[in-house]
Order: sequence, then C-alpha cells, then structure tokens
Amino acid sequence: MSPCPNTIKSTVDALRSQYVVTERDQILERLLNRLFLADEDGQPTHMPVLFTAGTETQAISFVDGSGSGKSTTTFEVMRNFKPLAHNPETGMPRWLHVKVESPATLRSLGALILKKLGVDKISDRAKVYEVWDMVRHRIALMGIQLLWLDEAHDLFGQTASVETNNMFKMLKGLMQGDHPIVLLLSGTQRLSQITSLDPQINRRFHKIMPKPLAFGVDNDNLRGIIAGYAEIAKLPVDLDGDVINRLIHAGRHRFGRCIEIIIAAIECALHEGATSLRLQHFATAWAEKESCDIRQNVFTAANWAAIELEDKDAEISAEMAALAAKRNKKRA
Repeated sequence: MSPCPNTIKSTVDALRSQYVVTERDQILERLLNRLFLADEDGQPTHMPVLFTAGTETQAISFVDGSGSGKSTTTFEVMRNFKPLAHNPETGMPRWLHVKVESPATLRSLGALILKKLGVDKISDRAKVYEVWDMVRHRIALMGIQLLWLDEAHDLFGQTASVETNNMFKMLKGLMQGDHPIVLLLSGTQRLSQITSLDPQINRRFHKIMPKPLAFGVDNDNLRGIIAGYAEIAKLPVDLDGDVINRLIHAGRHRFGRCIEIIIAAIECALHEGATSLRLQHFATAWAEKESCDIRQNVFTAANWAAIELEDKDAEISAEMAALAAKRNKKRA
C-alpha cells in the first residue's frame, strides 16, 4: 500500500531541500575570499580587491551544462558568504541575483537590473547610456558589491557582433569607476566560448569549469547519495550491477540532472507502494521525463551505452567551436 499523496509530497519536498556540498562549492567560496579584501584578522570584508593599479575589480565565470546544478550551488554559496549577506543600511544583501532573459539587449538587461533594485518604470525616451547610468547609480546607492548574472550565455550572440562588443564594454564598465563591483556570470559552455573572444574580458575572469561526472570516478559518491535519499524516504535500496553508470549516462554526466533522476525514481517507488528502491523505478522516472520507449530507455536497454541522448548544450558548443576554427583560419 502506497503512502497518502500528502505524505509522498512532503517526502519529495524534503528530498529536494537536501543540499549536497561538492568541490564546486569550495572553489567558488575560495574565489570569493580572493576577490574581497580581508580585515586585520584575515577575514573577508564586503570591499572588493582592486587590481590594475587599484582601478578595477575582477570577476568569476561559472560554466557548466544545463541541469548541472550551478545555480543551486551559487545560491547556496552566496547565501552563506557572510560579508555580503546583510547590509545594515538597507536591510538587504550586498549581492544581487539577476536571471538574464533571452533575447537580451543592453537596454532590456539594464531595465531588468533596475527592476531588481526597485525601479519599475523607465522612460521610453531614455537612451541606453542613460539607463546604464541609472544602473550604476542605483547599485552604488544600494551598496551592492557583487552582481550575479545567471544564464549569462544569453547576454551574447553566437558571433562577435556590435551588440556583443557593447555587452563587453558594459561588463568592463561595471568593474571600474567610482563604485566598481565584482561580477559573477554563470551559464553554459557558450558563455566561456564567447567571453574568450575578448582578451581584455577573458583575463579579468577567474573560471570555474567543473568536470563532467565520470564512470568509476563518481560512482561511490552517487551511490552514497542514493542511499541517503532513500533513507529519508524510508526505502531500502535494491540496486546492483551497472545502475550508477546508467544513471551517469542518463543524466548527461551532470550532477544536478542525476539528482533529479534519483528523486524522481524515489517518488515513483513511493507512489507504487514499493518495499524497496529498484532499477525499474529509475526506468519509469526516466521514461516519463524523456518520453522514450523501452528500447531507448537507458535503465532497461541491454546496450544502454550506445543510446545517443539529445544534448543542446553540446550541439551549441560544437557549433561555437566550428565558428571559432573558421575565424582563426581566416586570420591565418
């Protein structure tokens, strides 16, 4: 007999609220400590370190595939970075999160940042440079020291257009002037390939580019996570063989996607009233997510490793690499 729907929902909510610390958390925290001045006791403050003869800050780019968990990681680290957690003058954090909306233009991004800072209406006659003057003024007024642009790959087109170059100038401008701030950009692989087009931008960024999950290397960690989550759901685990390798493949070798599959499998088991968490629950959860038949189901197919999974990030990355190679060939 399966638990009642409310009990299942509460259990799934509890699983989703769990947070698994990874090496990415440690790297991001270390970079934040590096980019903000320390006090006499060696503890970081909210004041950014100024580089290039004290004229500008530096930035962080967090690049990983969609569904990898980079946004969750960044939120968790930023919430716990005490120097920026609270500004007593405003009652708000000293960092601002803005999710870039696609398609992004300088004007739309400026308007979005201003809305986050409490400015809901901008005159239609305001020029782009006036919008960004307002952005800088409002950031300084609110004591913001770090701006996190999430989904930042949508800031740029796929080539070095005029709009892309203007975005680069905007980024550099935020890290300079009377109130320079630290930038944190997170996005897919396209973000890294675009920012590398501008050497001046590229050298200003400290880069976090986690390795994809690998067969054998990450199996024990994922097996432990499955056991921990199943324990919360009060489910014994009945998994063996190559289920972890299947999970890594199904999740496109991305940590966040694997976690989503694990939670979905446990939810399937609970709805079924199962006495243990089994491979079939992973197969059912993944089939519902991917809309695939049994022959293309990574958790049921005998030759699962040969199943090619659609991955838009990889396709875009390949297109960007081809464009870069073509551009370099023309220069040669």
